[in-house]
Amino acid sequence: MIDFSPTEEQALVAETVRAFTQRELCPHEEEVEQLGYVPQELADEIKRRALAAGLYALNMPEELGGGGLDYVTSTLAEMEFARTSWALSSCVARPTHILLACEGAQRVRYLLPTIRGERSECFAMTEPGAGSDARSMRTRGVRDGSDWVINGTKQFISHADHADFLILVAVTGEDVTAKGSRPRFTTFLVDKTSPGIDVTRVGCVSARGYNPHLIALTDVRVPDENVLGGEGRGFDFAKEWLYASRVMMAAHCTGRARLILELSADWARTRRQFERPIGEFQGVSFKLADMETEIRAARLLTLDAAWKLDRGTLDPEDASVAKLYASEMLGRVADNGVQIFGGMGLSTELPIERYWRDARVERIWEGTSEIHRDLIARALLRGE
Repeated sequence: MIDFSPTEEQALVAETVRAFTQRELCPHEEEVEQLGYVPQELADEIKRRALAAGLYALNMPEELGGGGLDYVTSTLAEMEFARTSWALSSCVARPTHILLACEGAQRVRYLLPTIRGERSECFAMTEPGAGSDARSMRTRGVRDGSDWVINGTKQFISHADHADFLILVAVTGEDVTAKGSRPRFTTFLVDKTSPGIDVTRVGCVSARGYNPHLIALTDVRVPDENVLGGEGRGFDFAKEWLYASRVMMAAHCTGRARLILELSADWARTRRQFERPIGEFQGVSFKLADMETEIRAARLLTLDAAWKLDRGTLDPEDASVAKLYASEMLGRVADNGVQIFGGMGLSTELPIERYWRDARVERIWEGTSEIHRDLIARALLRGE
């Protein structure tokens, strides 16, 4: 039997992240919400304090300067980071594991500086015509001597405003397979200062401050030495990143739902109607009970997926189950939270309406709920 009770060390990590989040991040939520972005000075100060606290790059190997956390412990930490906005928690970077594929000069120019907080990345795969169907991407890289020339458009790319290089997936040819011709995908490390790159912010009602961006690439030259892992391995890296990212997304949804429940329970204890706390009415108390039940289920599904990641036994559908359930659970919890707060749940005087808005995007990015249901169903029908 698997025991997911946190060890003493894991509990300490979670407590440390929660204290840091409440002390250094939460006080800036309203400012970021109003501005619609994180001021660079604030982002730099948060990074400095996170580095001093030993919380920066918690998920990266210790021998490279990271925190060395396994996936289960990273999941517990992510649940605590979820107590603030994506915009602010992303200032305490947890770099993508794709960067561990860096070799030679790539490690010096990209991997190690990212772990030290000197550089930051964004992952550029989604396109206007290639969202759920990533294989439909049209961004292309064409070899020209010792360089690649990249043209195309990436859409809904988070963190592109603060990142200084892109981990970009592009089509670089075609491969003949038993199922016919398939596009060949390659991953590139692209400096954002490269000529031909234009980054435009896209407005969004969810996760304000953690803004999606449109990235246009026109004749962007990238040296062959910036190909990550070799030509044709782009989709392999993307899938590997997506599975782990989906588990962390499930952790975020679980942590955010727990915060909403805590606030809702406090409100139900103190808000009085008909001369009694509203929590004494079953219409409210049963909602709280449902919220608690679903959060516990999501937590176990997420920790199970993280445990399998650590052991190398995670199947794609395991990540999909966790992400699907946790993101949809968060939507239900957020909606119940608004209902418990009543009219005040939609007032900008309280954060509940923001949590409700932010919850909506979780069912879309990192794979829509429909895509995850399809992946889970296909695995079942294959008998896996």
